Amino acid sequence: MRPAALLSLATSVPPHIFLQKDVMNAAWGIFGSRFPDYERFAGIFTNTGIIKRHGVKPFDWYLTQRGWPERTAAFLEGAEALFVDAATKALANANLRPADVDTVVTVCSTGIATPSLDARVARRMGFRSDISRVPVFGLGCAGGASGLSIASRLAQARPGTNILLVTVELCSLALRLDELTKANIIATSLFADGAAAVVLRAGDGGETLIEAAGEHLWPDTLDVMGWNVDPLGFGVILRRTIPEFVTTELKPALTQVLGRMKLKLADIDKFICHPGGAKVVDAIETALSLDQGTLEHERQVIADYGNMSAPTVLFILERARAKGLPPRSLLTALGPGFTASCVSLRHAA
Repeated sequence: MRPAALLSLATSVPPHIFLQKDVMNAAWGIFGSRFPDYERFAGIFTNTGIIKRHGVKPFDWYLTQRGWPERTAAFLEGAEALFVDAATKALANANLRPADVDTVVTVCSTGIATPSLDARVARRMGFRSDISRVPVFGLGCAGGASGLSIASRLAQARPGTNILLVTVELCSLALRLDELTKANIIATSLFADGAAAVVLRAGDGGETLIEAAGEHLWPDTLDVMGWNVDPLGFGVILRRTIPEFVTTELKPALTQVLGRMKLKLADIDKFICHPGGAKVVDAIETALSLDQGTLEHERQVIADYGNMSAPTVLFILERARAKGLPPRSLLTALGPGFTASCVSLRHAA
């Protein structure tokens, strides 16, 4: 089968900008007097590498306790707007109309919508009535890479059809004022909102091809990353040992994945990685024996946008494409499961 070609890529963020220093000060006011030994963990905010982030609601909205109805209303409004903006820009970049889309893959793990987001925006977008919809939930931070893999395989299965991938995550809506846990403090210091959209087609067009894709699922790692669900909403599951886990476990996993692609680590000219935070970026460079500072786009994106979960790695791919991709890149992201998702990209200058 002909590989899928990446025709275009676009990103979008909501209008509200949160400076990390302001988030840190607000967190002191919210958690400082209630969280034992909070001062010991407050340094997390300065160690993330984040300068600013974006959210779907004004800053003060997050300073009041919210339940499922309010969070869901904010999710539907914000996610639909980001979906439309990112998808519209990606289609325009590919010189396509919404009516040209044959299949839409929607990746999101930070809200629940039935009907799904793609159906909710279908009329506003101008999708055809016979469009195939593939909503995907639960991939978390791995969703950008896994979504690209899913969309590319759908493109391969129907050469000549246009596949639209949209990843949208509103991580800010999972902020919990009631959870006095290390995981919640870490999440408060890291997560943000954003969306990315990609247009794929197999058979023609595009300088960047999806060469291969694969995943590695580590056994007995359900507690590394994910959601708790309770009457107030999602509550983050996040172990602080992720950088240590990456340092020891990432390289063997990628070696196995690449082996199934008939490739080796030495065949990769550039790594494009989801940055969980500054320490995770450092751990990736250590694990893959990369020179310190190699993952410059990852650090720039985390500084400008924070960790937006699934879309983040596509923001990094956008910057890498603008600078010029080498012949072969490996796009990787880690997410709940605990899973490493990988996509090999071939680029013709």
